[in-house]
Amino acid sequence: MESKVQNKKLIEQLFNEAMNGNNLALLDEVIAPGFINKGIPDSKPGPDGFRESIQQFKTGYPDMRVNVEQIIAEGDFVATRGYWTGTNRGEFMGVPATNKKVRVDYIDFWRVQNGKCVEGWVQMDNAGLFQQLGVTPELQHN
Repeated sequence: MESKVQNKKLIEQLFNEAMNGNNLALLDEVIAPGFINKGIPDSKPGPDGFRESIQQFKTGYPDMRVNVEQIIAEGDFVATRGYWTGTNRGEFMGVPATNKKVRVDYIDFWRVQNGKCVEGWVQMDNAGLFQQLGVTPELQHN
């Protein structure tokens, strides 16, 4: 079992370098081949699936920035709490670009084994996101 400190550093690196720094090549180092992203519906496994999920966010919000406000590690698990910001310049979750700036709160859990993320769960304030964009979730189920 990795130390809590190493696991926290791994997740910090994932947010700072891959998501915020756009170093998507890093995903091959920090995401296990069998990684399962349980918080993103229909996401593909492994680094390629995670890369695809990030690209969906970056397509909708090219200036997206994740702000981690708290990070806690216990055993093989790391939890973070924070928010992300961005300007909706492309389609995201079926919603066309609105050019509106958003701030979306999130919490997530990661399971780390052998220095790589093997599972992830994320919960975002999607209702708040849709409200900021000026759309209602019902429109997404056409």
